[in-house]
Amino acid sequence: MDTKSVVRMIDHTLLKADAGKEGILKLAAEAKEYGFASVCVNPYWVKTAAEALKDAPEVKVCTVIGFPLGASAPEAKVFETEQAIRDGATEVDMVLNIGALKGGDDKAVVSDMAGVVNAAKGKALVKVILETCLLTKDEIVRACRLAVEAGVDFVKTSTGFSTGGATAEDVALMRETVGPDIGVKASGGVRSLADAEAMIQAGASRLGTSAGVAIAQGLSSRSDY
Repeated sequence: MDTKSVVRMIDHTLLKADAGKEGILKLAAEAKEYGFASVCVNPYWVKTAAEALKDAPEVKVCTVIGFPLGASAPEAKVFETEQAIRDGATEVDMVLNIGALKGGDDKAVVSDMAGVVNAAKGKALVKVILETCLLTKDEIVRACRLAVEAGVDFVKTSTGFSTGGATAEDVALMRETVGPDIGVKASGGVRSLADAEAMIQAGASRLGTSAGVAIAQGLSSRSDY
């Protein structure tokens, strides 16, 4: 796969707590320059990113919901989604309720995801973050099946803020479980073109990384996300 095709799969990401307006504007400018799929920012910065990208509709504005723990009340995730869409987000990456999943409460997990899916329907893509580093292989499979049941557009590996990020093995398992019609996003630890290509080979159709510029330039980055 050529570098340009890889670049078009990148969600150019800045989710650090100390990110400010200058950083968000720089992120948006880089996304326009390199042609990334989206910018991914915290909800507070959605308006800023949307305004900066109003002349570049091909670059989507993505934000995170219930981030990074996934333990927000379902109603809070719905409100956060609705507000993000009002502010200009066209993609939302929500963290599933990891504790409910591990506790076997599949009904709660599906309901939590479905609330966000319904709030975003017709307005924004929904990606569900599984936080694979905290799950067993069986839990990853179960989470993927529940995500499909809830009607999500993508399953995503990681927040980048837990104990580990994406692995090609987990991406392959997710792709095998959801099939060809649901997106798979690899995030956390994608720092170079080689990393990106390995994730795509495993089945990823989107990449979340703050190292997008380095990847576009064929370099590697020390970024943690």
